[in-house]
This record gives sequence, structure tokens and C-alpha cells, in this order.
Amino acid sequence: MTSLSTLQSPDYLYVCNSATLEKLIRSIRKGESVALDMEADSLHSYFEKVCLIQLSVGDEHFVVDPFVDVDFGGLVEALAPKRLIAHGGNYDLRMLRAWQDFRPDGEVFDTMIAAQLLGIEQIGLAALVERFFDIAMTKDSQKSDWSRRPLSEKQLRYAVNDTRYLEGLAECLHGELRERGRVEWHRESCRAMVDAAGRDRPDESDEAWRIKGAGRLTHRQLAYLREIWGWRDMRARRSDRPAFKVLGNRQLLELVQWTEGHPEESLDKGPKLPRNFVGSWRRTLEQAIARAAALAPAEWPKRRGTVVVKPPPMDQPKFDALRAECARIAGDLEIAPSTMAPKAALEAIVQQHSRTLGEVMESSGLLRWQAELVQPALEATLHAPRDDSGD
Repeated sequence: MTSLSTLQSPDYLYVCNSATLEKLIRSIRKGESVALDMEADSLHSYFEKVCLIQLSVGDEHFVVDPFVDVDFGGLVEALAPKRLIAHGGNYDLRMLRAWQDFRPDGEVFDTMIAAQLLGIEQIGLAALVERFFDIAMTKDSQKSDWSRRPLSEKQLRYAVNDTRYLEGLAECLHGELRERGRVEWHRESCRAMVDAAGRDRPDESDEAWRIKGAGRLTHRQLAYLREIWGWRDMRARRSDRPAFKVLGNRQLLELVQWTEGHPEESLDKGPKLPRNFVGSWRRTLEQAIARAAALAPAEWPKRRGTVVVKPPPMDQPKFDALRAECARIAGDLEIAPSTMAPKAALEAIVQQHSRTLGEVMESSGLLRWQAELVQPALEATLHAPRDDSGD
């Protein structure tokens, strides 16, 4: 097996000025397909941003520095109509849309989706490159702070390898999809991914403080959680650091549970806090705790589920039968049952008593190819004629 660490000669162009950007744009315009990836700084900043863009056109490889003071309009214009190849492209497209309002007009081939539709268990890029090309990709720069400059040669080499093999990988996967009659499944799935990346996510800011574990807290503890979470978010914004680097969720819940029983005691007696919780950090945290302590019971947040909106009734035996039949079909196709139809989709189908292909798609949100696989299972289980003979 070949290791990429043994490849020493730099064979990529670092795009960091107008001249190198023009070279990239010319290559894109001549090419038919462009492999695309990007690096962001979610592990190191509160305000996530695009920090590096990797592009491969045939045997040419480019690493674009989006921080340089040049006009990237020409790059966006050249990329939009091309066939793009990505791996797990939803996140990349969302970030590029936020960066330059980039929206692809051409086909997008996602290699991760292709691997899922072929029933491949290990769908990470490194695993697929090893599977198809017997090459081990290094992961030593995976958690780099890509917002820092200058970037090292080691970082740039790691980054460009994320697109180096995408075109060849796409060819291999497309061949297998074609052999198994799943090309249209993949096209529909990729179109759905692109559409999702182009839509704004619903604003959940008013409920963002309900972190994992909040459902076990009392109403009063939720009041402390909301205030302390708000303090953490404010500190993360002001210092442009990820919230977990200010105070982890586990520490946050420990502080909430301790504070609820000791609202007037010094923080020195509570759970261990990071060393930098001094000065204004400590003072403003104490103020947040005091605000929560002063709230009247009527002002405490309600627990989720206090007002229960009952879903339509579901026949559990019918759901179990449908799920089992779908799992059998997925097994025959050698794909994961969740790839064919997630549990929530099957629940919706049963609850809504869906029968036709259109009803199945509307109630469950399944794509057409998924609904076409589910419908025979539906007919065999939920809508099979009863035997009323009494035998």
C-alpha cells in the first residue's frame, strides 16, 4: 500500500493572488469536471468561515486562499456550470454559498452518497481511496486551524489530497452504480442534497440553549441553563471562539445542577471551572446566575413536551411489519435499511395511511427511488387483503 506521506514533489498551485487565480479560472473553463473540497474553522472560531478551497481539474490541483484581497467573482462564474465532484458536499456547498453566494448550475456527483447507495460500509474519503486505489491518506492535519497564516507545506499537501483522487473515485463509483442500475438513484439523491444546501435553515436561535441533557432538568434548572448558556454564547462571540472552548456542555450542566442548589455560594465551592474564569468573565457569569435566581416560577422555561401534540395514531404491528419487509428488501439490495427509508419516514407512512407513490413521498419526504422501493413493501404488509374466511 502506498502512503501519501511518501509523495514529496509539490504538484499543486497555491492560489493567493490575481495571477494564480487567473490560471485556475482558465483551467476550470477548459475542464469538464472539477473536484471540490474546502476547509473551515468551526473547531477554532465562533464565526465559522471558509478558510481554504481545494480544486482539482484533471491532473491539475489547486489550493485557493479565500483570505487574499482579490475578486473571486470570476472563479464563482467559472465553477457554476461545471460538473462538480464532492465528498459529503452538503456542508461544502452551504459554506461556499455563505462565502460568495455560490450555487451550482451543473451536475454534482457526491462520492459519499454513491458509496451509501452501493452498500459500502466504510464511506469516509480515506477509506474509499484505500479501497479503490490502495493508498493510505494521512490524517495528521485533520484538526488544523485553517484560519491561521502562513499555512505550512504539510497542511497544504494534506488539503490538496482531499480532491486529488475524487475524479478517479467518482469514475469507479459511477461504474458500479451503472452496473447495478442505480445511477438515477444517485442523481436524484445528489439533486436533493444540492437543493437542501441552497435553502436557509430554520431559525432555532430561541431554543438553541436546550442542549443535549436539558430534558432531564427541572423547570428551575432550565432557568439557570438558559442564563448560563446565554453568558457562554456572549463570551464565545466576543472572543470568536467555539462555545465548547469557553465551557463544554458537560461542565455547563454540572454548573447548572450545582448552582440551582447553591445560588448564593461562591463559585470557588462549585464544579471546577477553567483557569481564565476571572475578572469580567467571572463577574458576568455571577450576574447571569443571579438573574436566573431572581426569576419567579412563572418565568422559568417550560420543559419540552409539556404541551403534547399527539401525532396521528399508528398501528404498531403494521409499522413493525412494514419495517421488517423494508429491511428484507434493503438486505437483498445490500444497502442499509436507513438508506432505503429512515425509521421516521416509515412511521409517517403508517400514521398517514399512505397508499400511492405520491402519498408516500408527500407524507414521508422520501425521494422517488426510495418510495418506489417502499411501495411494494407497503402493499405486502399494510394494504394486503385480509383473509376473512375464518380458516
